Amino acid sequence: MSLVTWDPIREMETLLDRYGRSARSPLLKFDEKTFETGDWTPTVDISENGDAFSVKAELPGVEKDDVNITVENGVLTIKGTKKSKTEEKDEKMHRVECSYGSFVRSFTLPTSVKADDVEAEYKDGILNMTLPKSEEAMPKQIEVKVK
Repeated sequence: MSLVTWDPIREMETLLDRYGRSARSPLLKFDEKTFETGDWTPTVDISENGDAFSVKAELPGVEKDDVNITVENGVLTIKGTKKSKTEEKDEKMHRVECSYGSFVRSFTLPTSVKADDVEAEYKDGILNMTLPKSEEAMPKQIEVKVK
């Protein structure tokens, strides 16, 4: 008997496929990206200051060209692939704990984010993104005059 990790999202997608796409309620808005999952999930830190949100994703062993960032309909999506190194024929693997394969993380952005001005930097397996806030969302200081 082998143990299998339960993935409720994949199970839901399987059920929807089994009963056909037409069985979906018209009130529920699903598309092909709704149940998109990866083989592993990178860890992410999200923080905020007065000017912007910051997103830091740890992607160890992932090449820069294998990372794709999109902002669409108020959703930030980070997708990519971590490729495994080809095994030598004379080499016998005793343990494989590193995660390989595709990954995807999606985050709903606040309406205060200027999606056109998102900046990303990738260095040493760390993806840092800056999501600037719109002018309306910036804190404003109002001077109070005392009479």
